[in-house]
Amino acid sequence: MAEPIPIRGGKPSGDARRPGRAPAGPYLYAALRDQIVRAELAPGERLSETELGERLGVSRTPIREALGRLRDDRLVEVRPQIGTFVARISPAAVSDAQFIREALECTAVRVAAELADVESMAQIEENLRAQERAIERVDIDSWQLLDDTFHRNLCDLSGHPAVWPVNERAKSHLNRLRRLSLRMPDYLSTMVGDHRAIADAVGGHDPDAAEVALREHLRAVLREVPRIREEHPDYFEEP
Repeated sequence: MAEPIPIRGGKPSGDARRPGRAPAGPYLYAALRDQIVRAELAPGERLSETELGERLGVSRTPIREALGRLRDDRLVEVRPQIGTFVARISPAAVSDAQFIREALECTAVRVAAELADVESMAQIEENLRAQERAIERVDIDSWQLLDDTFHRNLCDLSGHPAVWPVNERAKSHLNRLRRLSLRMPDYLSTMVGDHRAIADAVGGHDPDAAEVALREHLRAVLREVPRIREEHPDYFEEP
């Protein structure tokens, strides 16, 4: 089995403790989802409510709530009388996530191309330059955050801010694949080139070109599935 990509020394990747008196559940959910996407919690790994609570400094109740949401997202699986485990990457879940993401983002980018103005395009250009700087530093974590921001900006530019939260939850399965592909030679620079093509079409008020460029970009990770599966066979469900 290929070793998971080390991200942050094997420690939890986010502070799951809630700020102020806000409920812990949503923060735990986000922290655990992030660790699953990053393969810090590896596919097939058993999850103990007690151990997670000790690591994250919370009681078992919010842990149980977060794991329930992750089960609904198909990121964890519960085996009666056995335990709770990180779900292996499911081709069916990836296909569903891709369908949802294309439907939402490609519709949004068409509207964004109609509404784009100088201010919004300047913001997108600033993001693209930051992506290029992250690549020069080989800062994968920063680049991935900037990538999400780029796609969120396009969704928000459509005037429908509710699109992104739905999209974000659905695309966790795609993010698991994407995380495993980010260290490929020239992969990140290719992604930024795609982003520039999308931005050019949006800034040029060309909805058709924007949709075509975005759809091609979103499907890039699917072309890497055979290679990723060969390198990480234990991360995937059996065919």
